[in-house]
Formats: sequence, structure tokens, C-alpha cells
Amino acid sequence: MQSSWWADFRITAGFGHFGVALKDHGAIVGGALVLRCSYAPRRCFYYIQDGPVLPDDESIRGKVFEAVLDAIDERRRSDEETVSHLRIEPRWPNQPAFVGGFQAPACPDRYREPRHTLCVDLGQPEETILARMKPKGRYNIRVAQRHGVSVIDDTSAQGVCDFLRIYRQTARRQGLNAKPPDYFRNLVSLLSPQQQVSILFAEYGGRRLATALIVYFGRRATYFFGGSLVEDRQVMAPYTLHFEAMRHAKARGCAWYDFWGVAPSDQPDHPWQRISEFKRKFGGVEVALTPTLDYVYDREGYAEYVACQRNREARSAGAPTTRVSIA
Repeated sequence: MQSSWWADFRITAGFGHFGVALKDHGAIVGGALVLRCSYAPRRCFYYIQDGPVLPDDESIRGKVFEAVLDAIDERRRSDEETVSHLRIEPRWPNQPAFVGGFQAPACPDRYREPRHTLCVDLGQPEETILARMKPKGRYNIRVAQRHGVSVIDDTSAQGVCDFLRIYRQTARRQGLNAKPPDYFRNLVSLLSPQQQVSILFAEYGGRRLATALIVYFGRRATYFFGGSLVEDRQVMAPYTLHFEAMRHAKARGCAWYDFWGVAPSDQPDHPWQRISEFKRKFGGVEVALTPTLDYVYDREGYAEYVACQRNREARSAGAPTTRVSIA
């Protein structure tokens, strides 16, 4: 989400953006892709998903971070709208001491990405990947293989239609709000020419029973969205689907398979617990990232933002998150 293609993708949903890049002798040492999100007339906020990106060198990380914030603040001062706050979701395992002045978001809202995830190490031999799974995960993969469940990749127009059909059925079954069809059509049309996306299907008896949309970036394959049908559950199609997704990613040279979102293990009432139980059957390393953080520029504007989000939550009557996965 700190890539140029992600910015291009978010343009299709009406988000503006700008970039900040810090260079040392021509080499980029840090920066951020910043989304610009409007929420009321002449009101907006800035949002950095998966960033800012900082160098590994501890001696300059803080200075680079300050320079990124200064550049963003300079942009804010010339913005035609009131910028209420800056939201960051860095891919850091903990919050560094140099990050000051930020606070937890003042209310629930839809502008957040998972801060706990599960990643499977693909650098190991296939036998080791299987051995590190939970016994039930390995068993269900073998059940699917014995039933002859096959997995194919299909990003054609028909593939997108089949994905949407399974995805929407899963959303209805789980009581979730599904993303609109154009979200996926735009994503696939943007990434397919670059071979950075797969739509995988687990097939049995001539039917597509489960699907997973996988995004590739760098050495990471991310399970973005998916779903499954209730029919023929006994053949365990979702299990071989994800195992084959890992094999496919490993063959591409990916080092990690990211399940992109699990419920923290110490939160038994979390709405993702059932989905997370499924994902944890594949083993992997649990990653807890720095929580979502807000830096408030304009207190009055931030209060208006909070009111807008609370009104939105009230209108949706506490509808669950839009994350739809196979479970």
C-alpha cells in the first residue's frame, strides 16, 4: 500500500494522493505515499497505509521520520481544504520512541487496515511448511487431495464474475457488507497486466467451491479477499486452495504468504475469531504491528470527523467489518 499502483487503484475510488520521498545522493532513504480522504465539505484527512517507510539504520530513522512529517505538514498548509489529522499505519513491530504527539483514533471508523496478521514462511521446503501446520490443517489438505479437488488461476472476466458470486454469497452468510464489484474489477484490471494478482479457485465435480484473490508485491504474497460455498464442505476445498496458493507464491519467489488479518489471540470476542481459527491451522508466524495512530492538526476539524464517523456507524447499526475470508 506504499506503491504507485496502489495509489492508481485508490484513484478509482475517489481518493487523492501525493508522495514524499527523501533521498541521499540519489537513493531513496524513506518516505510515504499519502492518501487524501475527504469526509465533509472542505474537510479531509491524510492517510498513510503501511507507512511511512523508514531506513533500517537506527541512527537516522528518527530524523527521516521527522523530515517526512515536516514535508506532509508543508503540503497541508497549502491544501485548499482543512486537514483535520494525519493517520499512519506503519509496518513496524513496535512504536519507536521518536514517534510523539500521536494518539489512538477517537472512534471506530472504516479507515483502518489489520494490525495483527499471520505470515507463513515460504523459504522452507514444502515438507517443512506442512510440518509446521496444525495437525487438522494437514489432515484437511490431504482430505481435499483424496477427493481430487483441483486449484486453477483465472483472472479472466469469467473468473472475476465467479469470484464475485462466491464472495457475495460468503458475505451474506457471514452477515458482512461486501465491497462493490468495481472494487475488484478495477484491482484485477490494474494488476493483471503486471502479473501481480491471482484469482485462485478450488474446483470439485466441475464446480468452483472456494476462491482467493492473492496480490503479489516484492517477496510477499497477500491473501486479500476470498470466500467459499456451503456445498460439498466435506471435501475441504478451502484448505487445498490455500496450500496451493502458498506453493504458487513460493514458485514465484515469494518469501512470505500473508493471511492479512487475524484476531489477537487474547480477544476471544473479536469478530474475526472464527476466520482466524481457520487461518491458524496453516501455522505461520503471528505479527503484531504498531496500532493505528492519529496526529491531530485541527481540533475542531477532528471533532467534526469523529462526529461524521459516529453518525455513519449509527446508520449502519453496527454492521460488521467488510473483511470476507474463507471459514
